[in-house]
Amino acid sequence: MGFSVQELGDLYPWTPKRFQVEEGVEISYLDEGPQDAEESILCVHGNPTWSFYYRGIVKAFAGERRVVVPDHVGAGTSDKPQDYAYTLKSHVDNLRALVEQLDLKKVTLVVHDWGGPIGLCWALLRGGLERVERVVILNTSAFLSKSIPFTIDICRIPGFGALCIRGLNAFGRAAVVRAVAKPMAREVKRGYLGPYGSWAERVGHLEFVHDIPMHPGIPSYALVQELEQKLPTLAERPVMLCWGGKDFCFHDGFLEGFKERLPEAAVHRFAGAGHYVLEDAGDEVIALMRDFMGADAASGSEAPSEQNASTAV
Repeated sequence: MGFSVQELGDLYPWTPKRFQVEEGVEISYLDEGPQDAEESILCVHGNPTWSFYYRGIVKAFAGERRVVVPDHVGAGTSDKPQDYAYTLKSHVDNLRALVEQLDLKKVTLVVHDWGGPIGLCWALLRGGLERVERVVILNTSAFLSKSIPFTIDICRIPGFGALCIRGLNAFGRAAVVRAVAKPMAREVKRGYLGPYGSWAERVGHLEFVHDIPMHPGIPSYALVQELEQKLPTLAERPVMLCWGGKDFCFHDGFLEGFKERLPEAAVHRFAGAGHYVLEDAGDEVIALMRDFMGADAASGSEAPSEQNASTAV
C-alpha cells in the first residue's frame, strides 16, 4: 500500500491540493489559512524532505495568514515520474507557475536546503521579487561552493548512488539521524520517510544529488552562478537568517557566505541545532518570524546586527 498523509494524524492534519505543472505531472501543495488574507507565507523545502518539514509554521500562522507549501515533483505526495527532467530549472518553473496560479501577494518567502536555490531563483531570476515582502533563510546555499560532505559526494557515483539512495534509502534514513542535533521522535521519522517507501518513490532524492552544482557540466551550475551574481539585490527586501550551527552539510561557511552578500540581514545562529533547524529550534524560529513579519513593516528601521540578533540554543 502507498503512503497516505492520514497516517500522520495531528502531525500533519491537512489534505494537500493538486496542481498540474505539465501534461501528466502534478504536484501537491498545502494552501491553509484565509484565502483572502492580506499577507501570505510561501515555504520551499529541500531534499530529502517535503512539506512535512514546515508543519510547525503552517500550524503557527495559518490562523492569520495564507500559508502555501508545495511538494516538488519527486517529493512528498507529488507525482514521482521516472522519466522527468529533475533539474533546478524545472523546480523553479513549477514554483513560479504555482505562485502565479494562486496569485500570492505580500509573500514572506521561507527557504531551506534545495529550497534556497529554488525559491531564490524564482524571486531574483524569474520576477518573483515583486510579490515578496521579506525572506527567511534557513540552512541552505544560493552560491557556488566546492564544499560537499563525503557521504553525499559518493552518492553521485553512477550505480553506487542509485543503490544507496534508491535501493537502501540510505539518504533518507541518514537524514532523520544526522540532520538533527536532538533525537527525532519515531512518529516524526515516520513522517519524513513515509512518502519514500520504494525504489520508484526515491527517484527525486537521487536526482537532486545528481544536480548539485559542483562543476559547469551539471545542469544547475549556470543557474546557481547567475543566482549568486544577483543575490546581493535581495537586500531590497528585509532578510532574516536562522541557522543551525551543527549542520554537517550547510556549515557555518555557508552562513558567512550569506552574511558577506547580505550584510544587513538579521542573523540568528542556533548553536545547538542541526540542518533541520525547524526540528531542533522550531519554536524559537517561529517566534523570530512573528517578530520579523511585524517589525520590518512597522518602521523601516535597520535590521539588527548579528551581535544583537544572534541566538544560541
